[in-house]
Amino acid sequence: MHQSLDELIVRVRSEYLEMPGLKLTVTQASRLWGLDQSTCQTLLGTLMNSHFLTRTRDGHYSRAEL
Repeated sequence: MHQSLDELIVRVRSEYLEMPGLKLTVTQASRLWGLDQSTCQTLLGTLMNSHFLTRTRDGHYSRAEL
């Protein structure tokens, strides 16, 4: 099953909305969603650029403060 980048973004946003305390590294996200690390980096970076996610100093991505 191949999903478009837009479909993956919707999927990842949904995961973060369902679990507000979710904090993942790129490696953890890759394992959780069964995606390669490059795709996860792109997804998480896109969500960070849209201010939906933020990245901590230790490399974890979590929901940005509202």
